[in-house]
Amino acid sequence: MQDGSSAYHVPVLYREVIDALNIQPNGVYVDCTFGGGGHAKGILEKLNAEGRLIAFDQDADALKNIPHDERLIFVPHNFRHLQRFLKLHKYEKVNGVLADLGVSSFQFNEAQRGFSTRFNGPLDMRMDKRTEKTAAEILMHYTEIQLHKMFEQYGEVTNSKTLAKHIVEQRNAMQLKDIDSFKLMLQPVVKGNPNKYLAQVFQALRIEVNDEMGALKEMLNQLPQVLLSKARVAIITFHSIEDRIVKNFFKQAGENEDENNPFSTKQKQALFNILYKKPVTPSPEEIKKNSRARSAKLRVAERI
Repeated sequence: MQDGSSAYHVPVLYREVIDALNIQPNGVYVDCTFGGGGHAKGILEKLNAEGRLIAFDQDADALKNIPHDERLIFVPHNFRHLQRFLKLHKYEKVNGVLADLGVSSFQFNEAQRGFSTRFNGPLDMRMDKRTEKTAAEILMHYTEIQLHKMFEQYGEVTNSKTLAKHIVEQRNAMQLKDIDSFKLMLQPVVKGNPNKYLAQVFQALRIEVNDEMGALKEMLNQLPQVLLSKARVAIITFHSIEDRIVKNFFKQAGENEDENNPFSTKQKQALFNILYKKPVTPSPEEIKKNSRARSAKLRVAERI
């Protein structure tokens, strides 16, 4: 992108996504994660006057990047409400869905958002400021078991049990008022590379604050109902937990009326054709230009 929103977020796997969606000029498409509008711009360029793009983003900062284009309908909500808002705008079925699950460069670079370990700022991490749960509240009120599970599942932190115990023991004695005070608290339990360790801890907190896995599963489960036959869905993930959820959904999604009947011999009907056996990953050139693209994986499926 050449406009002002280019600083917001460099679209990852841009060309690969646009090609994968196989855009029909008069089709209706959904961008679940509008952000800086990079991928949206590419989709709009392929649409004619009849085509439509419905863009979701729960982050109020994304509003600054909306282009003046009557073909674009912006929905300022989480993509977990996909079907509800499509119906509201009188679209039952669409020709394609894109979700780029990465946190934008803009969000990481805004100290006040609390996403990055590089700046001091509030322990916030909310994508949607209208929600109430912050990282600080989780750290102060979750039980040791809840914290252990969160750091283990969402951050794959090696000593998640020790970390959880340490937080519970220290949180009342040490004021957790900002990122620096939290990093100071963690110093005695950091294992291995401190930057990597903190990144894993922050990732787990961000996922929990925003219920990212819950939202992803809810959105995926709505896809069979909202996609036309031959419609494509392209999803970019940035860590193994998300990628596993997407991969398993594409493989296992199917209709079976007798699902709760253990004696049923009825075969589950596949709902998706998986277009690439292995996920598409960024080229060395893209990674050189945008280091955050390194862990990106694109999976694409077509509705049968």
